[in-house]
Amino acid sequence: MRWPLLLALILATCAGCANTPATTAATTAAPASAAATSAAPAVGATSDRPLVILVSIDGFRPDYLDRGDTPTLAALAGAGVRAKSMQPAFPTLTFPNHYTLVTGLYPDHHGIINNRFRDPVSGAAFVFKDRDTTADPSWWGGEPIWITAQKQGLRTATMFWPGSDVAITGVRPDHWLYFDGSMTSDERVDHLLQWIDLPAARRPQFYTLYFDTVDHASHSHGPQSREVDAALREVDAAIARLVAGLRQRDLYRHTDLVIVSDHGGAQTSKALRTYLDEVVPLDDVKVDNYGVLATLSPRPGKTASVERALLKPHPHMQCWRKAQLPARLHYGSNPRLPAIVCVANTGGVITDRAYEQKRRFFSAGEHGYDNADPQMQALFIAHGPDFRSGLVVDAFPNVDVYPLLAHLLRITPAANDGDFATVAPMLRDARR
Repeated sequence: MRWPLLLALILATCAGCANTPATTAATTAAPASAAATSAAPAVGATSDRPLVILVSIDGFRPDYLDRGDTPTLAALAGAGVRAKSMQPAFPTLTFPNHYTLVTGLYPDHHGIINNRFRDPVSGAAFVFKDRDTTADPSWWGGEPIWITAQKQGLRTATMFWPGSDVAITGVRPDHWLYFDGSMTSDERVDHLLQWIDLPAARRPQFYTLYFDTVDHASHSHGPQSREVDAALREVDAAIARLVAGLRQRDLYRHTDLVIVSDHGGAQTSKALRTYLDEVVPLDDVKVDNYGVLATLSPRPGKTASVERALLKPHPHMQCWRKAQLPARLHYGSNPRLPAIVCVANTGGVITDRAYEQKRRFFSAGEHGYDNADPQMQALFIAHGPDFRSGLVVDAFPNVDVYPLLAHLLRITPAANDGDFATVAPMLRDARR
């Protein structure tokens, strides 16, 4: 049954920067109230509670496993559980999906509806690459798994997971880092292993680890490029380094590894661009976002003419009133979303002539498209004492990862949109 709506050693106890608060609710249901983190028991991996490590490889399509560049991931998949694919939430973008993975909530419900968006009342902006804007906790609805775990006596450590540097409901992970893109994949693994080496009384039971090199290569060179092949080999070597580190500590057999991605990627084409200024007068609309997903609102008195221009068929995009988006997207009810949502066809982008001249660059690879598109699908591999061996499962939605993580951690999940029954068959009989 679906629940109703509803990762230097200790580094950076720094407070997030305060800024203009967002004034609309992040979720259609009130977020969990702030709770003091209780003291964790002096446990690490035990036969009763393995370590749980959630790894994200940004932009990793499931078919990348077939390119021969990832022997470590292939071995983990073969000895554990692999999904044919995992369906990301819509929109298929980094921040919305990373936060969905750790809350089990669709973006409409947790409030991170895009990588960039505005609060409609205050006008405050959320920009995923701007720490000053993302640090405001009121943007972030729901309860991420590290808070769920800490409220129930566990310790947590997060490596660059979106939202983990924010004091959501007043709580951060026990160990966390501000994002540092200069830190190599191997350095990220080594830092996580330092957390694992903490004394038992301070050692976390839950960790996250994040790699972005595959996504960067796909954006710059396209998903079929040699640069993506090289990035796949780099990340696979880092995963091998993690596995070796766990073996050296006699923890490999006592660690549940859950390896995911947030979305896939598609090759772009100039021929598939849509110029919004050729469709509607730009003076008649307020545009919040361009790109794969364009969001905008008509100016006062222009609703009828703007809707006539946008809602009709277009060769390389489709537009909807937000309330009329397909129900399967679970998107359109959040007040932060502007009135009209336009989605480019796979491979396309939505822009205007002046914006294109100013930017002078478009990615060779993109994502954000319809989450039913095969090229947008995400990776799921799980390996460890709780998981069955040699199992391939059908595709499932990424909201189901949160209740799975809660189950692995032996904790009670917060309210979420996931369905544990979907992922229960991955588990050994004794843990279902």
